[in-house]
Amino acid sequence: MSDARYFGLVREQLERELMAGFGEIADGHLQVYASEVPRLSVLLFQALIDCGTEPRRVLAADLTTTPDLLTQRREYLAVNRRLIEAGGTVQRLFICWQDDLAREDFARSLLALVDHHRSLGVQCALAVRDRLRADQAVDFVVVSKAAVLLEEEQGDAGYRRGRSSVYFKHVERWAGRFESIWGHGSDSAPFVLQSYETAVRPMLNAGAWDESAVREAAARL
Repeated sequence: MSDARYFGLVREQLERELMAGFGEIADGHLQVYASEVPRLSVLLFQALIDCGTEPRRVLAADLTTTPDLLTQRREYLAVNRRLIEAGGTVQRLFICWQDDLAREDFARSLLALVDHHRSLGVQCALAVRDRLRADQAVDFVVVSKAAVLLEEEQGDAGYRRGRSSVYFKHVERWAGRFESIWGHGSDSAPFVLQSYETAVRPMLNAGAWDESAVREAAARL
């Protein structure tokens, strides 16, 4: 296992809660129904807070098609705050289609979501899905160097019926994938978000949405 102490704590918690499908965890792989992902996400964050694993860091890449869905996960948002208050960090990368970024309703929901995450202390960034390779456009959460949760795309019709996985081995590969998308300097994902906000916030605040101008701005991200 990438982190035996963290793995042991998570396994103990899963056995106590009798979460469906935890039997495969002995091999360093846990598969659950996608409907269990919110509860499992909270457990993974809380285990990081409780076990003292370092770095106390979470890297989260979200395929963001319906921003409002993320605002409904209250327990998950609360454990993000607890981790940050305990001295940890959370970096969240919103991966969005370029066409979605040009829609006023989507932009308003996305930036409200960004504002809420920032209020918790989360570091936020944006990547345009059209620019990513298929292996980068994945919904995943890296917990320290201990675990990675691979989720199905939020908002997908089969989300609740499908399955998602947690891996406790080779976590560094996913951390490297995240960092390659996050980037550095003027090409970094935080800078992309800043550029998008500069273009669209004034329009949203003034109630003067200009879709053609936003499309041009999104094409330059």
